[in-house]
Amino acid sequence: MWTRRQLFQHLAAAAAGGAALLSARPLAAADGEPAPATPPAGDGTYTPITTPNGATLPWKWVDGAKEFRLVAEPVDRQFADGMTVKCWGYNGLSPGPTLEVVEGDRVRIYVTNRLPEHTTVHWHGILLPNGMDGVGGLNQRHIGPGETYVYEFTLRQHGTYMYHPHADEMVQMAFGMMGLLIVHPRVPEPVERDFGILLHAWAVHPGSYRPDPSVMLDFNLFTFNGRVFPGTAPLVARTGDRVRIRIGNLSMDEHPIHLHGYSFDVVGTDGGPIPKSARWPAATVQVPVGSTRTFEFTADAAGDWALHCHKSHHTMNAMGHGIPNVIGAKLDGVGERLREAVPGAMVMGERGMAEHADHALHMEGPENTLPMMMGHGPHGNIEMGGMFTVLKVRDALTGAGDPGWYRQPPGTTARKV
Repeated sequence: MWTRRQLFQHLAAAAAGGAALLSARPLAAADGEPAPATPPAGDGTYTPITTPNGATLPWKWVDGAKEFRLVAEPVDRQFADGMTVKCWGYNGLSPGPTLEVVEGDRVRIYVTNRLPEHTTVHWHGILLPNGMDGVGGLNQRHIGPGETYVYEFTLRQHGTYMYHPHADEMVQMAFGMMGLLIVHPRVPEPVERDFGILLHAWAVHPGSYRPDPSVMLDFNLFTFNGRVFPGTAPLVARTGDRVRIRIGNLSMDEHPIHLHGYSFDVVGTDGGPIPKSARWPAATVQVPVGSTRTFEFTADAAGDWALHCHKSHHTMNAMGHGIPNVIGAKLDGVGERLREAVPGAMVMGERGMAEHADHALHMEGPENTLPMMMGHGPHGNIEMGGMFTVLKVRDALTGAGDPGWYRQPPGTTARKV
């Protein structure tokens, strides 16, 4: 676990080693508060956030504030091997990089717009001055293409929050413009592993590359941090670690997130931490639209444990809607005739959908379109997609990377009799 001083040094080095930041004139405190000359008092010790398939944005300490640079821009995002989507995001990522700060910090965030239209940034759930709230036309002028605006405020709370545009939201959020904003408490609440996952729903029609912002309900791809299974990175922990998982939802649907192998305590929402007396145990937590949920548990059971949305259509890729049900029908030759007219087309399963996982191994589908069911594990096809990943808990770890598949001890695996 890092001290706050070590984290300052680490991120300052990361910022110095990356792209040079734009020069900026020092600003006065935007909300009438004097900007502190040194970091706020308090220990502020925390475990740095891990954003699977994502990144944490570096910052610099400048004139009493943590200074960040966000660039809104088009992003090519690979959802999984075989599919790349033309999204919009921040700093080359969709969702954008995670901003990580401490309660009491003063932050200064420069936002440069490289989109073909105007934008803003709203700091979702953050208590701040009205003029920093980021609703275009209401709280500020829009940030035009090529312009840079600055937001500055002092953090008066801690918890799991988000950021996203409040300008042409139907398009910009449908294209993936969002990110996590993690505010650690000044009084430490340490864990060994702290993960952040942002949920999103997409409409990317088969054979296409760009999300369709006009779709309101019939989404066909569902992502953890802009990736679908098997492109989602696992969450890795050592047996005995205290683990915190933060889930944010800026999609247009609620998601019941379920963890196998454990029960956990729901400890926070986008309103902040839940008092210990009011926390509740669960194995599934509903994450409503526009909200966050944070839960914690002790990783005391080694293995590969599924973490996924429990809406079954949300753990499949390239979902189709309004298709006739042909389970139980005889479709001999139908697929071949259909592909003569529509190359790459696949008929729905006549015995069930599992056959699609086998077809995916040898049948070429439409361009830039994933099979509905994917992933191969140590015992065969996993038959999942979308919002699905794996918590990998091991008694011993040799690094932070994927430790590979778990080998169950003899006599502990279900078997044919």
